[in-house]
Amino acid sequence: MPQLRVALAQIDVTVGDLIGNADRVIRETKRAAADGAHLVAFPEMALTGYPPEDLVLRGSFVRASRTALQRLTSRLADEGLSDVAVVVGYLDACPDPAVRVGRPPGEPQNAAAVLYGGDVVTRYAKHHLPNYGVFDEFRYFVPGDVLPVVRLHGVDVAVTICEDLWQAGGPITVCREAGVGLVVNINGSPYERNKDDVRCELVRRRAAEAGATLAYVNMVGGQDELVFDGDSIVVDAGGNVLARAAQFREQLLLVDLDLPAATSDVGGWIDAADGTRMRVDRLTITDEPLAPYEPLRPDLAPRLDDLAETWAALVTGVRDYTRKNGFSSVLLGLSGGIDSAVVATIASDALGSDAVHVLGLPSRYSSEHSITDAEELATRQGLHWMLLPIGGVVEAYEKAFADIGGLHGVAEENLQARVRGTAWMALSNQHGHLMLTAGNKSELATGFSTLYGDTAGGFAPIKDVPKTLVWALARWRNETAVAAGAIEPIPPQIITKPPSAELAPGQLDADRLPPYDVLDAVLVAYVERDMGHDELVAAGYDEDLVARVIRLVDVAEWKRRQYPPGPKISPKNFGRDRRLPITNAWRDPRS
Repeated sequence: MPQLRVALAQIDVTVGDLIGNADRVIRETKRAAADGAHLVAFPEMALTGYPPEDLVLRGSFVRASRTALQRLTSRLADEGLSDVAVVVGYLDACPDPAVRVGRPPGEPQNAAAVLYGGDVVTRYAKHHLPNYGVFDEFRYFVPGDVLPVVRLHGVDVAVTICEDLWQAGGPITVCREAGVGLVVNINGSPYERNKDDVRCELVRRRAAEAGATLAYVNMVGGQDELVFDGDSIVVDAGGNVLARAAQFREQLLLVDLDLPAATSDVGGWIDAADGTRMRVDRLTITDEPLAPYEPLRPDLAPRLDDLAETWAALVTGVRDYTRKNGFSSVLLGLSGGIDSAVVATIASDALGSDAVHVLGLPSRYSSEHSITDAEELATRQGLHWMLLPIGGVVEAYEKAFADIGGLHGVAEENLQARVRGTAWMALSNQHGHLMLTAGNKSELATGFSTLYGDTAGGFAPIKDVPKTLVWALARWRNETAVAAGAIEPIPPQIITKPPSAELAPGQLDADRLPPYDVLDAVLVAYVERDMGHDELVAAGYDEDLVARVIRLVDVAEWKRRQYPPGPKISPKNFGRDRRLPITNAWRDPRS
């Protein structure tokens, strides 16, 4: 059987940085060539970064992408890399536009190019366009209906893009009809908890449907609220995993494949058994198989456990948001509570302790242990610790309001939180730190936060992390430190103390919210699974609890809309995933 050495380059790219992204493609192609690769594949829209959102509707950006592809092709030739086939994702425009209402301006396409011998050998436009969750590709792209099949060293190779794999039918079924030996699928597939298990089974299933080996390459890194986890994988037609890359780090995954010799000449329009109709265009680069050679031992990177991969996703999101937006340091308020402790630890792991500045802002209701616990955490991790008591500032505000009736109840409590937010942002402005917000998903869901107070900031690392998971991650991080022979980064008393906003005497979260283990279960069902009142009650949740939680979630939409972005780790985050009107008179029946 013919052999091919395939390299999957899971790289971290930046949206809009066409020059820098092209440099990464050149760098990794050089590495792949030095390792003897015959084909190297890069992720979806690797040249432009993914997702570029409304940039694709600008003609200037489409033209820049096409120009970048041509320059990349020339640079590969100039670097002596013409004999390596390169598959790279980029932004293209439909070659036969059919401009009409309902199609995106400029007819952009999410495309892949095959580069070889100093030329763009062929191009492929994504066929299946996702339009769910965080994806809006019907808004942005025109689908393609042509499947190019390239004969490389005697093997027929087809290229597909991301959603072409996630949807049944389409190009995968056409690959089988065309007798393809290798399917290269390039991806910008965002991370969700436990998605790696789903992804592996999906690749196995699609490889069997194609009757071919399937090489799946995914990007890594953070882009706004999305985090990409890599996890590139190669599976043969029998469902056997031949190679698998690491999660959350750049890697050039090399694998030697024994593939069937190309025998089919089927081309033109193909009507697949599932009803898909696509045109197969055949091109030959090299017809003769390579001389037999000794294969490399493939890499099968171990999988991270659930908490380890969640932590890695949060660290990746913070690191890339900070770095890609031009910041070198971060600031956050350190209250002595679990949320800010976990955010500080994530930031330290992401950026290094010297880049993390933490600020204690005690007021009249702050307990002594909150201050000492916060300082102990900063000392353990080597963070920059500052203490700025704000009691006098709060009193000055209260005095100013006294002549007009004063502030009472929640307004008085929130004043302290807003003074803290003002102090954080003042120091952020003064020193150029990115301000991190420490609210968790449970608080965000129920509106248990002070707008312009503890919601102030530029990035929210645990925005998509429920409170119970915050505790689990804190325990896990301490356990991994101990296992490595290091000190626990989070003082244990921070994990075990009852949570409190400390805005009133003896205040505890439990005074205003259900127990977090109960609350989080209802929130997952209502927010992430869209279960309504009756479904939740039928599932065994207390009816009064359900009505209360639904009410809290529904009336807090206006707060969530003003919250900073943060890494998505769940199937449905507060952001691109879940889009509800702020002005909304609908209430779930009986809630």
